[in-house]
Amino acid sequence: MFGWEFPPHIAGGLGTACYGMTKGLAHANVDVLFVMPSASGDEDQSSVRIINASDVAASDSGWNINEFLDRVKFLRVGSNLHPYIDPSDFSELVEKEKKSQSEEFKFYFRQKYRFSGKYGKNLMEEVARYAMVAGAIAADEQFDVIHAHDWLTYLAGIAAKRVSGKPLVIHVHATAFDRATSIDPEVFRLEKMGMEEADKVITVSNLTRNIVINKYGIDPSKVVTVHNAVDFSGREEIEVKRGVNDKVITFLGRITFQKGPEYFIEAAAKVLKRCPEARFVMAGSGDMMNRCIRHVASLGISNRFHFTGFLRGDDVQKMFALSDVYVMPSVSEPFGISPLEAMKSDVPTIISKQSGVAEVLKYAIKVDFWDIDALADAMYGLLRYPNLSRMAIEKGRREVDNLKWDSAALKVKKVYQSAIDNSK
Repeated sequence: MFGWEFPPHIAGGLGTACYGMTKGLAHANVDVLFVMPSASGDEDQSSVRIINASDVAASDSGWNINEFLDRVKFLRVGSNLHPYIDPSDFSELVEKEKKSQSEEFKFYFRQKYRFSGKYGKNLMEEVARYAMVAGAIAADEQFDVIHAHDWLTYLAGIAAKRVSGKPLVIHVHATAFDRATSIDPEVFRLEKMGMEEADKVITVSNLTRNIVINKYGIDPSKVVTVHNAVDFSGREEIEVKRGVNDKVITFLGRITFQKGPEYFIEAAAKVLKRCPEARFVMAGSGDMMNRCIRHVASLGISNRFHFTGFLRGDDVQKMFALSDVYVMPSVSEPFGISPLEAMKSDVPTIISKQSGVAEVLKYAIKVDFWDIDALADAMYGLLRYPNLSRMAIEKGRREVDNLKWDSAALKVKKVYQSAIDNSK
């Protein structure tokens, strides 16, 4: 299994999902070797064996350069690595590279690369180098199936498949259409390549499945939806002292266009006209944070609005404990685990209909992200009508308790078996 992050060092929901999934697979008697670019050594390995890609060189495959290029078919051009996609375009360059056996390439082939594991300016280079290392790992390890999480690891999955001949399952947690207002052509190309080369494609929602089929042209017969779950084992209830008696409505997530922060702000202004004692919290960080701060100021609600910055670990749970209502007004949300965390914390929840999690929740209030009036009405109803809030809490907690990673993992295991059977 190829991932980009794993708890406790995570930047978002992907690492959390990988953790829950691997624990569920372990309970289903699936042995998981989890490869990540940069492991810190403090990851929980009770359910997985972690390989740190920073400790592996491409030459660790035990093959010479020619054999490795023949199998993985990646080519170093200038300072970048590029996937070898079209034989008619690149075969001549590959042959030149193999014949030259340049000292520079031999040096690179033997060296370990220290991955940052971050999402910085060298991301594309790290993605390509990760694929080279993946080929070496695949040549050295014994396994039945390859599982690659999100576009960052699709090339690694393809390289492992080409080296080992084992079936590839890719897991689509989000697409280029979910992450940005304008599509990154390079990311789209890598996503499409991964989907086409995969034997099976897992999507986190039917919403995402439709995008994979309609936007990427993937055969529907190989695309399977497995909804995410949430793992609350070992979690203790947190009690916090509130500094105010006011009702608190919380937005928690990246402050980017896709998460709908400005719809939250506009709805907050409407609610404050009817509930002037309410307070609103925007917890998170992102490229729209300064714009949102200015937006709040322009509406004259700064004295009832609070920005916490990015929260992690126990601070997230504390924020839920301080909240009376949680809102996820996402414009596009492949799944969305935070509503499950809120409902587990006994917080009534409002989510957009344009989210994957809306497919599995009955006791969250659902609105269109763009319908500010409906969003404001939902907030007002949960603040003003205790019985509505009480029902959402009681039914919601019971509902999320039934969304377990063990159930999701059994579905994934069936996908593995299908991929293995079809590859024979």
